[in-house]
Amino acid sequence: MQADKKVKTLVQCDFDGTITEEDISFLILDNFADGDWRKLLNDYQIGVISVGNFNTAAFNMVKADKETLKEFVEQKTRIREGFPELLALCRKMDYRFVIVSNGLEFYINTILQMLGIENIEVFAAKAEFNPSGIKARYLGPDGSELQNDYKVTYTRHFLEDKYYIIYIGNGASDVYSARLANHVFATDTMLAKCKKIKLECTPFINLNDVVEGIKAII
Repeated sequence: MQADKKVKTLVQCDFDGTITEEDISFLILDNFADGDWRKLLNDYQIGVISVGNFNTAAFNMVKADKETLKEFVEQKTRIREGFPELLALCRKMDYRFVIVSNGLEFYINTILQMLGIENIEVFAAKAEFNPSGIKARYLGPDGSELQNDYKVTYTRHFLEDKYYIIYIGNGASDVYSARLANHVFATDTMLAKCKKIKLECTPFINLNDVVEGIKAII
């Protein structure tokens, strides 16, 4: 669908595995979780629990303090090529750019600060650090706590505000928002899911591909 220059446009972007090359939450859980978090991941993947319930339970296994995790994230994160160019295009076109993630807000903000990127809207789980484990809480646009449909709740909220939505993602949980978006960019698991359900999307490898794709629909 061609973007209408008169319509306000929003770019909703996933974070883990989309802006980053790897899933940062998985890196944290692999290195710090005190328990079988992969069993929880399998339960999510076969549909036994929601992605919100998975993340809440899995991060409760992480006993490390915030500073230890921030240092780990800063050392391990690799950013997908083209992220600065994508932000620059959104600024040039006056597109609202938002990150909506099932990950944790603290490490997303840590990575953005590491990159020297400011004034990005981030919607992700709030993390409360305790010796007994991280308590992750997902809050919707109205401030209510959510365990299901976190990303798509925000997509619906943006649609209610009359935005033309460009969606960028890589995972299975991104497909629900993609069904509602006006234009979709997909990679990895999300791309395979979109193809399976015959949901129209533009494949990408790096975010420069997305930049060129957005230019084509302007």
